[in-house]
Amino acid sequence: MEKANSVTLLLTAATDYRGGNPETASASSMGLAVSRNFEELKREHIADYQAYFKRVSIDLGSSDAVYFPTDSRIAAMQAGNTDPALIALYYQFGRYLLISSSRPGGLPANLQGIWADGLTPPWDADYHININIQMNYWLSETTNLSELHLPFLQFLNELLPDARKTARDMYGLKGAVAHFTTDAWHFTEPYGQTQWAMWPMGLAWSAQHLWEHYAFTGDKKYLRELGYPVMKEAAEFCEGWLVEDPQSEKLVSGPSISPENTFRTKGGDEATMVMGPTMDHMIIRDLLRNTIAASKVLGTDAALRGRLEKILSRLAPTRIGSDGRIMEWTEEFEEPSPGHRHISHLFALHPGNEITSQQPELLAAARKTIDYRLSHGGGHTGWSRAWIVNFFARLGDGQAAYENLNALLRKSTLPNLFDTHPPFQIDGNFGAVSGVTEMLMQSHTGEVVLLPALPAAWSRGSVRGIVARGGFEVDIAWQEGKLKQVKVRSRLGNPCTLRWGDKKISIPTGKNGEYLFGGDLQKL
Repeated sequence: MEKANSVTLLLTAATDYRGGNPETASASSMGLAVSRNFEELKREHIADYQAYFKRVSIDLGSSDAVYFPTDSRIAAMQAGNTDPALIALYYQFGRYLLISSSRPGGLPANLQGIWADGLTPPWDADYHININIQMNYWLSETTNLSELHLPFLQFLNELLPDARKTARDMYGLKGAVAHFTTDAWHFTEPYGQTQWAMWPMGLAWSAQHLWEHYAFTGDKKYLRELGYPVMKEAAEFCEGWLVEDPQSEKLVSGPSISPENTFRTKGGDEATMVMGPTMDHMIIRDLLRNTIAASKVLGTDAALRGRLEKILSRLAPTRIGSDGRIMEWTEEFEEPSPGHRHISHLFALHPGNEITSQQPELLAAARKTIDYRLSHGGGHTGWSRAWIVNFFARLGDGQAAYENLNALLRKSTLPNLFDTHPPFQIDGNFGAVSGVTEMLMQSHTGEVVLLPALPAAWSRGSVRGIVARGGFEVDIAWQEGKLKQVKVRSRLGNPCTLRWGDKKISIPTGKNGEYLFGGDLQKL
């Protein structure tokens, strides 16, 4: 080619991961691509992307920083500048990352999304199921990207054959189990050091997402065919796994760990395995409650439901230690790493829904737990800091959530907005988006709570298109730190209670109904 002023390169690729001939598939894609000119391809790409992206908009305020490039704005943040528009950009960047790395029919987003560098990425760009892949999908339902949740949910179903084998061969139990990590070939058995490997709650935690998708969409067909079968088998494993504590006569999990953390025994040794780690019980309680609820929705498995209800009544409760913190283990052991990145024993605060304002003692203990971790250097990885933003949002402390969001941008964000563990790890990006959404709206208690953790720095702003459980799409505007207007669109026709501060109003049933309220929750 000579004297050209542009070149268009077309590249197609395929694998045989799901069968078929990759050469044939790649050639077919190339045939479609070459039949269109560049502008047509660009237009189709933009339309495909914006169909997801434009569902949500967010405005947290602005400053002169918007006139500078992103890397300069990050550097200014690190020097102490505040930049609310950068947080909004970071929010939408997180949604972009999920749109680009998790599409129906494909694999779920891994530790690096689709941005793994080279052939030996950190942690093999795998699926850590002891928080990381779960955090990848916390934003999917609330930020109006529900379809992008499906690759993860389908992946859990694909784990079942090996998960059943591991439950049977390793534990001699019915049901399905997975441990701390897996990959595209769906292995579920443990490997590596006890400190992270001997934890049989990976599938049980992941199963929360199967119920959450139904809670947001109301899709009974999905629940019957995909969600409930996996939840049921995870619950059946837990049913067989729990044993009676001879002292308390409560049911406990174990031997197990609190993910990746250790404690010091009375003899001074560093250890990791116990009977009855707190997080296990929180996950099992969440799983059994969700499985019971799903079986009621579907009108099935009454006998199983009865057994799970009995187990719930006997499951060891969450305990508060002598210092007022939630206990991570069955005893108040010395902690070699008091600022550990995994704050596993707060699962029931977030992403669970067991610890709410209805349990003030546990809520206060959760706050002491977070404060203690932070005072000892906690939140030093990007994803851990993102989790802390979600914790503070659930506690209703907008200022603390905001401070930790700023800390995430200042200490754990690369110049291109990628989250860093270090190294680059995408979960912190996704977790932060979830945290910001939780600051602006929550729905895990059965009500749609507006601006539950709004910081003073966001005195005015708006968000459009975020989604609450029950199938409600919500637009919120606020001014001078007070609710100005809220619009609710009911996708499923469910009743809804809106709450802002001490004010609340009920919305009647009515599919596709749209309701507009002013700042005092009076209908407009």
